[in-house]
Amino acid sequence: MKRIIDWNYLKSFKRTYYLYGGISIGFILWMLFIDTHSWTIHSELNKEIKQLELEKEALKRVIKEDQKTITQLQNKDSLERFAREHYGHKKENETIFIIDTKGLQEIPK
Repeated sequence: MKRIIDWNYLKSFKRTYYLYGGISIGFILWMLFIDTHSWTIHSELNKEIKQLELEKEALKRVIKEDQKTITQLQNKDSLERFAREHYGHKKENETIFIIDTKGLQEIPK
């Protein structure tokens, strides 16, 4: 009687299956966590890119506001007003009183 199943072949097939399966799992773990091009490093870099893009947009808005201010300051009258409001400049023989309203409390009725 001839054997239908060759046990040696089956054992070698299982060994090969486990070997390739182990190598595949090792490769996947290596690529996800250990390698310099790993998934974890890419996710951190993507978060940093998003943060930098938000910062870039905020800086673009600030630049637009500054350009708008610069174009307004081309006029001498608006330049003088800006200097008075922001830096406390004054004309000769002029007295300026600065009233700080931040420290005042509301009077109860």
